[in-house]
Amino acid sequence: MNSHIKRLTSLAQYNIALTHLLAQCIKSGASLGFNTCNNTQPLSAYWEAVDMQLTSRMFLGYFCDNTLVGCVHYTRCLKPNGVHRAEVEKLLVHPQYQRQGIASALMQSLECEATKQGIELLILDTQTGDNSEKFYQTSNYIKCGEIPHFVRDSNGLFFSTSYYFKKLLSTS
Repeated sequence: MNSHIKRLTSLAQYNIALTHLLAQCIKSGASLGFNTCNNTQPLSAYWEAVDMQLTSRMFLGYFCDNTLVGCVHYTRCLKPNGVHRAEVEKLLVHPQYQRQGIASALMQSLECEATKQGIELLILDTQTGDNSEKFYQTSNYIKCGEIPHFVRDSNGLFFSTSYYFKKLLSTS
């Protein structure tokens, strides 16, 4: 299998693949800001909005045999006192490709690119108790807090979200 990570500067040609990837991750139980994926229009609209904001974002796609099976992006802080930080968003790996090191490869590439761009601090959030917490902890992200009652699932149940950060090596 031929696999590689590619920086994407436009998402338009990948909208269908990204929408499918997001839908499959939601179906597998991931908390990604959407309660259901029965209607893919909001998922597609999400990627369209991300595409229009790529000037402040860095987006990586993971491809296996030219099929997009994973992605991650970060958004730089645009405030003058926060240009050294970025927020990691939507680390996704298709359920059929999980547990193969793809998430780790994406995060390592993201951190490398962030360092090259002078970003020294990455932050992220994830649903408390989700499997992703173990992944981020193993990847040396530090949990710095938890907000209760933060998200609601399709059944109306509330869940907390956990916040993580990682200081990157400075390039200066």
